[in-house]
Amino acid sequence: MSFFDIRDLNLEEESFKELLNTGNFKIERIVSKGHKSPDGFWYDQNENEWVLLTQGTAEIEFEDETVNLKRGDYVLIVKHRKHRVISTSRTPEAIWLAVFFS
Repeated sequence: MSFFDIRDLNLEEESFKELLNTGNFKIERIVSKGHKSPDGFWYDQNENEWVLLTQGTAEIEFEDETVNLKRGDYVLIVKHRKHRVISTSRTPEAIWLAVFFS
């Protein structure tokens, strides 16, 4: 299986695929195609999240700043730092590698 093979995905909704989960950390592939967080919604996670954008573009809003990501950019989101996804590219799709840890 290839990390970038997304041909069979129905992308009406974002796609989340767990690649590894040890209990101490989890790795996911997320595929977004023009998806964004619902208006007024903020993620407030109990774990840290490090994300690498491997394809496409995305914009993440924090309470105090906005971060624009392009292929190869990454960001560490410390636990309980409120954030939301403002936009993701449609062509090409935004493909994220997300690592969650305590």
